[in-house]
Amino acid sequence: MAIAIGLLLGGKFRLVDGVVEIHGKRVAGVLQRLYVPAMAITIGHVVLGQTQAALDITRKHERVHVRQYERWGIAFVPAYLLASVYLYLRGRDGYRDNPFEVEAYSVDDPGRR
Repeated sequence: MAIAIGLLLGGKFRLVDGVVEIHGKRVAGVLQRLYVPAMAITIGHVVLGQTQAALDITRKHERVHVRQYERWGIAFVPAYLLASVYLYLRGRDGYRDNPFEVEAYSVDDPGRR
């Protein structure tokens, strides 16, 4: 699915350590319009990024999401979304407090948080 999105958006493709990375102007436009705007987003073994620089900056973080997809399989997206909704309903940040993001941010450089 993510490969098709990248193709439809005219992205530039690159294989890095077994993960397909895609970036481009139209990819960036979509990522900037998400509910939580993103430099990059992971879908399975594909990472869509705004730019090559964004992919370089977020690589360690997004690889954590790749491993989460491997562990959770098709349950990853529902589990991620349910965790976000649960946190939001409890008055917490559905993105930053999401355990999937907490794990991914734990590998980031402190300046990126």
